[in-house]
Amino acid sequence: MKSVQETRNYIDLLELKTKPIQIPLTEANGYNLAEAIFSPIDFPSFEQSAMDGYALRYEDLGKFDTFTIVGEQQAGDTSTALSINAGETIRIFTGSKIPQGADTVVMQEKVIRSENQIHIEDQHLLCGSNVRPKGSQTKIGTQVARVGNTLKPMFSSFLAGLGITEVTVFSKPTVSIINTGKELIPTGNELLQGQVYESNSIGLIHALENFDIQVISIAHCDDIESDLIKQIQLALNQSDILILTGGVSVGDYDFVAPCLAQCGVSQLLHKVKQKPGKPFYMGQKDQQLIFGLPGNPASTMTCFYMYVLPALQKMMGQTQIGLQVITAKLTNDYTKKAGLTHFVKSYINEEGVEILGHQESYKMNTFALANAIVELDEQTEIFKQGDWVKVHLLH
Repeated sequence: MKSVQETRNYIDLLELKTKPIQIPLTEANGYNLAEAIFSPIDFPSFEQSAMDGYALRYEDLGKFDTFTIVGEQQAGDTSTALSINAGETIRIFTGSKIPQGADTVVMQEKVIRSENQIHIEDQHLLCGSNVRPKGSQTKIGTQVARVGNTLKPMFSSFLAGLGITEVTVFSKPTVSIINTGKELIPTGNELLQGQVYESNSIGLIHALENFDIQVISIAHCDDIESDLIKQIQLALNQSDILILTGGVSVGDYDFVAPCLAQCGVSQLLHKVKQKPGKPFYMGQKDQQLIFGLPGNPASTMTCFYMYVLPALQKMMGQTQIGLQVITAKLTNDYTKKAGLTHFVKSYINEEGVEILGHQESYKMNTFALANAIVELDEQTEIFKQGDWVKVHLLH
């Protein structure tokens, strides 16, 4: 049986990556770069005004009381190549090209204009004021993105401003889910004695959707070995990731681990010293990862967030994996036995983090209200109000 940290180490050492693909930048939101990007241009690509105002020569400020307006340079105007001489100025706008000979822009609020003359009232003007130098943001050839960078909206906007239209990214992994258990029935059917509604798949689907990963197939299998083997083989033929729920413990009808072995899956680990989710399984076949999650819903979702999600993020090339982790003060007491790491449903706010009730692995009522999972270390038994604890943020 592995510790939680040993299990995390398996995830950290994974070298599997999804296939790099080239896609338009407009479709790349949320993807992770598979190739570094170097700027194809200087940005700005010309000296540019940072204000609406007047462009002039700084050396003329002590020589002339007024400046003569000899033209206007509009932003985006590529048809004119204006220049100035001593004592002259050009009306200019934010984003406009600085005219030849000019090196400074005075804001329009800092001048008095009379017809084609201006008098400057800015006593703090410096050479180069309100001018954006060529390449002041980015020089041509500069590395602007690393492998693993996530293309979030502002990052994509930055790249678009450099004229980049296509990017090479890690593709999103394909995921299949198999729910096992004779007792499970779909919601909407009449619930008979001995049956429970299957709920793990919708929790997993929505959790995956939050990270822009789509499930391509969902199957249910009774506790029959031959049927489970067929479903596993079908899923492995079409998916990068296979997630099974239920059937991973040591009961008479827990067939997941032996069936995976018959399908050529190499077991990486089975059972973790934690609660909930102790029977957690992870295996590999070629470039595919297989996860067996305990069937109780709280165990399923806990193992997903602690292990499956980080593995998926690594496959997609992300450099920061897992949920965001912070420390916070407990607002209530909690006691457990030594020997297992506990992952407990919790609620965090500005006052601290509260460990909620109903922590049993079959109960989802407080998990539905939780916005965090508190991780309580293996050997410590007593946690007091005011103690600092490790918190995984769910939202």
